[in-house]
Amino acid sequence: MNIMFFLTPKSEVAYIDAEDSLRQVMEKMEYHRYSAVPIVGNNGDYFGAITEGDILWFCKEQKDMNLVDAEEIPLIKIPRHVDYRPVSADSNMEDLINLSMNQNFVPVVDDMGKFIGIITRKDIIQYLYNAKHAPLPSKSLKN
Repeated sequence: MNIMFFLTPKSEVAYIDAEDSLRQVMEKMEYHRYSAVPIVGNNGDYFGAITEGDILWFCKEQKDMNLVDAEEIPLIKIPRHVDYRPVSADSNMEDLINLSMNQNFVPVVDDMGKFIGIITRKDIIQYLYNAKHAPLPSKSLKN
């Protein structure tokens, strides 16, 4: 099965620019209500993902931080505890299933490591459900 069938292209994905500030990251995640967002560099390279937990634990460690301070903190200063591993565009469904057990989405990169989109866990589960519950082919009656 070609995984590109399930791809949500980069143009339809909310992602974070690697140069963004903590405040920009928080505002984008709040606006879209996502718990994890891919990080993409200016040249399109996939850097990983940032999660709400990463931000929460970073903010907890700061003393007297406010939103104005968050404008001065670059994303790269925030430690990421778990990174969302990508797959290449020519990967197979088994690769997606294995990664989706621990990730909300699976980032997809091209041969040059450029971010081209994501495949959501929801789409993978839907595929597996449909495969299991597909109607059986009807038997033709021979007279």
